[in-house]
Amino acid sequence: MKVLAPLGAILLTGVLSFSAIAQEDQYLDSANEIATEINASAETTQNKIDGISEQIGSKLQQYKALLKEIEGLDVYNGQLKKQIGNQEQEMLDLNAAIDEVSVVERQITPLMINMIEGLGQFIKLDMPFLPEERANRVADLNNLMDQASVAPSEKFRRVMEAFQIEMDYGRTIESYGGLIDIDGDETAVDFLRIGRTALLYQTRDQSRQGVWNKQTRQWEELESSYRTQVTKALRIAKKQLAPDLLMVPVAITD
Repeated sequence: MKVLAPLGAILLTGVLSFSAIAQEDQYLDSANEIATEINASAETTQNKIDGISEQIGSKLQQYKALLKEIEGLDVYNGQLKKQIGNQEQEMLDLNAAIDEVSVVERQITPLMINMIEGLGQFIKLDMPFLPEERANRVADLNNLMDQASVAPSEKFRRVMEAFQIEMDYGRTIESYGGLIDIDGDETAVDFLRIGRTALLYQTRDQSRQGVWNKQTRQWEELESSYRTQVTKALRIAKKQLAPDLLMVPVAITD
């Protein structure tokens, strides 16, 4: 009995030790499972953090881009404000100009009427070249003044154009056909205008020629000695000869 007691105690101690080891293993297994869960949770959390960090970075880039866009829009809006200010000033200037145009239009219409009347009187007192053409031009201007659909600017342009044509007559040479009363008969002749210095005619057969006398306002027949010079002048006016010195009668006026 004394021998068996220690052996039983040893066995009991061994059983107790094995049980403790088994329990410790269970604790270790449980700890490992918890650690694994913690690691998995930590990994998930880190992934979430990385995702949030990427989102924050992306949002930050968008924010910076928006700031640059806002800065550009501020500059653009500032420029637009300047343009709008200039346009408003231009509108004010335009309205003022329109008011001035209305005043000018009321003043220029009587002026144009007087200019046309003066032009008609001038043509009547001038040498009688191209009488129908010049009279019709004045008549057209008078009709134009009565047309409400034509702008005052166009009317003024036409009036000035007519004056320019009359001015050009004074520095050109021209030949044109027409009829003249010679000894009571309507005779076909070639008229020759040398500026406003001389107005002559010559019959088609070159047998007779004459000149307009500014003082008497009558046609005067020229001697046959002028035939060659008048013929030459007519050919120059028709561009059949090169310009050359001419000897033609010129009326002297005071």
